[in-house]
Order: sequence, then structure tokens, then C-alpha cells
Amino acid sequence: MSTATDNQPDLQRYAALLDEARAIKGVSLGQDAWRRLRRNRAAMLSLWFLVVLGLLAVLTPLLPLQPPRQVDTSRQFAAPVGWPLMQQTLQLPGGNDHLQQDPLAAGFGDLGFLSGAMLRARVALFGKWSIASLCGTDKLGRDVLSRLFWGARISLAVGLVATLVSLVIGVSYGTISGYLGGRTDNLMMRIVDVMYSIPFIFVVIFLITILSAEGIKEPLEERYGINRIVIFFFVVGAIYWLTMARVVRGQVISLKHEQFVEAARTIGASRMRIIFMHLVPNLLSVVIVYLTLTIPRVMLFEAFLSFLGLGVEPPDVSWGLLANEGVQAITPVRIYWWLVVFPGLALGLTLLALNFLGDGLRDALDPRMKNR
Repeated sequence: MSTATDNQPDLQRYAALLDEARAIKGVSLGQDAWRRLRRNRAAMLSLWFLVVLGLLAVLTPLLPLQPPRQVDTSRQFAAPVGWPLMQQTLQLPGGNDHLQQDPLAAGFGDLGFLSGAMLRARVALFGKWSIASLCGTDKLGRDVLSRLFWGARISLAVGLVATLVSLVIGVSYGTISGYLGGRTDNLMMRIVDVMYSIPFIFVVIFLITILSAEGIKEPLEERYGINRIVIFFFVVGAIYWLTMARVVRGQVISLKHEQFVEAARTIGASRMRIIFMHLVPNLLSVVIVYLTLTIPRVMLFEAFLSFLGLGVEPPDVSWGLLANEGVQAITPVRIYWWLVVFPGLALGLTLLALNFLGDGLRDALDPRMKNR
């Protein structure tokens, strides 16, 4: 009797500990990383900026912007205006019905199904009304604000697609090299070293110049639908995978002898299954960080090529092409500052946001930064 009485305080204490343990909820690695990322104000501000920018780029045909290809020489080099905010600047030959049947008539270019549907909805909502030239006009009287939004679609698409191409190649190559090891790893890494020694900027310029020649350009576009942007996607994507392959290889070498890999090997999992089902998911933190840090490099490279006249071809538009047109319009007599400032500001803010987000993700996904 006395023994049960003596043990009663211990039982109560154990019951209290059990209740406290039940009240504690576990936090996954993803939730913990998201919680740490939210504490980084610069990274969160950059994330929201990029989300808003991406949404605006996708919904650009729905916005009441002036046609990016509508030429009006009477407004040549018009300075930015702030009032009135909305003006009847949309030219509709044949009325709204004609525009709904032929979006090319209003200077929007060849649009796909989704963009064409959004453009028809924009005409139904706003009619001829468009936002005034808040960022001025260029040498042909085209609205710079509209061209900035339409250029964002191409610049962001180039950065994302080319980076994803490099990501697929780099992750696959580096994972296979690191897991197989031995002579295979040595041979694959020597190939990477040789490719590192090649001045790829000249290779890219050479390939784009050759494939853009008159006798080659037309057959590629007519038969296969391959234009300069598609070539740029794969050429640039095939270049930026080298660093990713090395980074992934080092991570795989440190993981391939862990217990979860040994367990998968013990139950008879194949090499490809171990690589792509067990090792690659454990590399996502490295891959995500590299993704946010590579997109700015690709976008900057596209802007550089467009600045040289080897990137996006008119009448398509990108931020690099806009900056190139702005520099060409600068003369000793008159400086049209808005043609350079606004495209440069858009490109600079986007690259800055991507770098801040990449740094924030690196800290959030690094377990060693957990208690800092």
C-alpha cells in the first residue's frame, strides 16, 4: 500500500510529461526551412516581388496596355507622362470585332491561344482605353511601358527554360558520375574539365550566327519551328550545367554510403532507382539554391546577347533588346534617359531579387544555420 502511494507522484509526473509530449507537434524539414525563410525580410520581399512580377508577365495580354508593336511616329521620343492615366490609344481597324478575329491588326503580334483569349477579354473590358505612356515612347513611337511588360515574358521565360535545361543535364550527369565512381567518374569529370576550357561565349555567338544565316534560318523555322529563342534555350542550357554537375557530384559522393542508400541496395534496388529515387530527392536543397542563382546569370547573358544584336529578334522584345535600343538612341545632342533607365531598372531589380532569394534559401535550407 505504501509502495503504491510512494509511486503516485512519479506516475503523475510521467502523465504530465506524456501530456506535454503529446502537445508538441513535430516540424518537417520543409516547414522548418519555410519558417526560417520568413524571418529573412530581404528574401521574403524578393519572393513577393518575383511572384507579382511573374503574375504580371503571365497576365500581360489582359492588362490595359498599349500595343507593343503599334508604330506612331507622331509620338516619337515622347517623354514620360503621368496624367491623364488612361487614354484612348488603342487603334482598332474595323472595330472591336475585327480585333477579336485578328489580334495582329492592333500591333500585338502572333499570339497563342491563351494570350489571344486574354487579349480578347482585355478588349471587351477596356475597349480602346489604355494606360498612358508612363515610361515614354521610343524612336518609332511605341510605348515603353507596354514593351517592358511584354519583354518581361521573354526575359523570364529565357531565364527559366534555359536554367531548367541546364538543371536536368547537370543533375543527371553529376549524380551518375558521383554514384558510379572509379574510372567512369574520372572520365566524366575530365570531360567537364575539357568543356570548362572552351570559351563558350564565342561558341554561343558562333552557333547563333550560323543558325541565323539566311539559308539556314528559314528552313529551321518552316520545317521544325525552331527560331533564335529556341536555339538560345538549348545552347545556353547546354553550357550552364557544368558547375551544377560538379556540385551535385560532390554531394552524391558524401551521400552514397549513407544507411538509406545501403538499405535500398540491400533490398535489390537498381542503380538508376537509387540515383533518381533516393539520391536526387536529397539534393533538392542544393538544386533549388542553384536554380535561383543561375536564372540571373542566364537572364544577364541573354541581355548581353540581345545588346549585341544576337539575342531576341525584333519585333519580339526583351529587356536586353530594349536597353540596346535605348543606347542606340543616345546622341551628344539629346539623351533620352527613359529608354535606358526603365529597362535597366527592371532587369536590375529582378536580378537583385533573385540573388537575395537565393541567399535566403541557402541559409534556410542549411541545417547548420538552424540555430543562428
